[in-house]
Amino acid sequence: MTKARVAEVAVGGVEPTPAPPPVRTNTWRRALRRDWRLYSFLVAPVLFLLVFRYLPMAGNVIAFRRFRPGSSIFGDEWVGFYYFEAFINNQAFWSVFWNTVILGALTLLICFPLPIVLALMLNELRSRRFKRVVQTISYLPHFLSIVIVAGIVFQLTSLDGTINQIVRAAGGDAIPFMQLPEWFRTVYVSSEVWQTVGWGTILYLAALTTIDEQLYEAARIDGANRWQQTWHITLPGIRPTMVVLLILNIGSFMAVGFEKVLLLQNPLIYSTGDVISTYLYRVGIQSAQFSYGTAIGLFEAVIGLVLVLSANVVSRRLVGASLW
Repeated sequence: MTKARVAEVAVGGVEPTPAPPPVRTNTWRRALRRDWRLYSFLVAPVLFLLVFRYLPMAGNVIAFRRFRPGSSIFGDEWVGFYYFEAFINNQAFWSVFWNTVILGALTLLICFPLPIVLALMLNELRSRRFKRVVQTISYLPHFLSIVIVAGIVFQLTSLDGTINQIVRAAGGDAIPFMQLPEWFRTVYVSSEVWQTVGWGTILYLAALTTIDEQLYEAARIDGANRWQQTWHITLPGIRPTMVVLLILNIGSFMAVGFEKVLLLQNPLIYSTGDVISTYLYRVGIQSAQFSYGTAIGLFEAVIGLVLVLSANVVSRRLVGASLW
């Protein structure tokens, strides 16, 4: 102990306790060495994302370069925003753009709240057997192939289909649903409701199980009825799940289901049934205009990114829940 230290102890009377040594934190290498078996499960998903999601992004460069089949995969010459100007000035593109917006908006407005309503209704059921039966019946359409779903839709809406048989039995005339542009959106959204609503209730039912039952008991003691319990306890309890799924759905707002639309549409209903994805398929793949199609796809992706970021910011400021 130095003389200065001795003087400090003499004045203060008690020598201060030395600071404890810094705790050595676990580095990522130590965590990887300890839990390598768990991290090994990430290898396949990460490789999948790299090969099929991130690596193809390099091909977006041909939206700014002129690509010719058989030449360089990154195009031959730089053309800048030529292809973007081409589809912006193309009236056919704006027709399919607004078809996509309208169809995506209808799907979001109708298909997003219905799983919440179904989950709340199932949560109120007291018969477990009946609840399981309803869940099973509502989940099954999700596991059907898109081709099978399209076949069922054609069977129901054909001139001799089930719906027109009911119309004739009621004294009406048969309606060629899949030949009239004004009926396509109704048919598509109805098939989406039938196929996706039951499956969408799974996440909400799982979120409902995390709500503390004591909250309901306290509400009943205070005289709250079932509707008041649902409004003040159940809905706030599943609000984070609702917000996350809403943001994800908004992000895929422009990506209206390509497979189902392609299978259901025909030239007679292009005025309402042709969307960006099917337009890209015809122009970019069938007509071999790869640079033009890539420019449209990049434009659609940027819109989706902006929608996700905007919805996330608005959600975080309004309700305090967000993806990040």
